[in-house]
Amino acid sequence: MKLENILIEPVVTEKTNAMREEKSIKYAFRILPDANKFQVMDAVRKLFNVKPVSCNIAWVKSKKKTSRTKSGYKLGEKAGWKKAIVTLSPGEKIDVFEGI
Repeated sequence: MKLENILIEPVVTEKTNAMREEKSIKYAFRILPDANKFQVMDAVRKLFNVKPVSCNIAWVKSKKKTSRTKSGYKLGEKAGWKKAIVTLSPGEKIDVFEGI
């Protein structure tokens, strides 16, 4: 597994924006399902040149979805995904996120 492939995309929501503005700066990423905490922290350290203190990983559950078709309704499900919340040491920040 390459470090560039572990972090799929950043998660930018109102809640994650509030986490970045707190005393302990936290960033959220969508990650590969096979990645663990140590691989995520190593990827953040090498890609963004910052020092992560900790990492929490959670599975985002799949959601049910209903779509309308010509013959009625079709039931389906959105895929679940894995999320990592990385806490940085005080005074550090990732410049790519600033201004979003």
